[in-house]
Amino acid sequence: MKTILFLLMIFWGMTSPAQVLQLHYDLRHTLDPSHNAKNFPTIYFEYFRSKDTSGAFLLKMESDLNGADDNTGKFYMQVSQSFKFWKPKVYIQLQYSGGMGIAEPGAYGYYITNAFSAGMVYPFRWKGAWFSTALSYTYNSFKKPSHDLLYSLYWGRGFWNYKFEFSGDIELYTLNKNLGDAYTGHLHGKRLSFFGEPQVWFKIHSGFALGSKINMYYHVLSNENLLQVYPTIAARLKFN
Repeated sequence: MKTILFLLMIFWGMTSPAQVLQLHYDLRHTLDPSHNAKNFPTIYFEYFRSKDTSGAFLLKMESDLNGADDNTGKFYMQVSQSFKFWKPKVYIQLQYSGGMGIAEPGAYGYYITNAFSAGMVYPFRWKGAWFSTALSYTYNSFKKPSHDLLYSLYWGRGFWNYKFEFSGDIELYTLNKNLGDAYTGHLHGKRLSFFGEPQVWFKIHSGFALGSKINMYYHVLSNENLLQVYPTIAARLKFN
């Protein structure tokens, strides 16, 4: 049933796309060598379709080239679809995310656990910017499943006829401390996590831009009570 739902979300969105391809160079080792073994490139692809009357579709994929010899060390994918059958501008949203990676130096694999979300999303405009805010229930399929809340906020604003653009998203969510494995089986309660990626872009020509993304993590890469902030140097190609 989960596979069928996932495929329906993809095929529903595959019309009149707007597409974004980004190449980033992540400087986290330079800024925080004690927590990061190396700097690395990241390839990011986003496919977005929006119709104000019926909802929006988003597919994004990210590959971190932080493995041996700059091979892929982590891959992540997220797909979401919002829809409504009524006049008020509040939508139902369904979302899936997941991925996998390789941990160094042992080179053993790990999963970014499948997460299935369902909730409500409200898009709006304010002072020339667009926003989309959502609150969802999420099923995280750890060995011991975690039932959680997820809050998301997306935004974007162009200046000087989109010569300069400020955009991004943040996510605030809960997770069980006990994931059902040998490392966390003695823990109890919930952990609050935060992830954000504000971006700035300067258009060079047509759909080509240079800029930066600021990756922000709290209880995502580490269980320490530590806010980790890592900027990138980036290029973007945006086309319809």
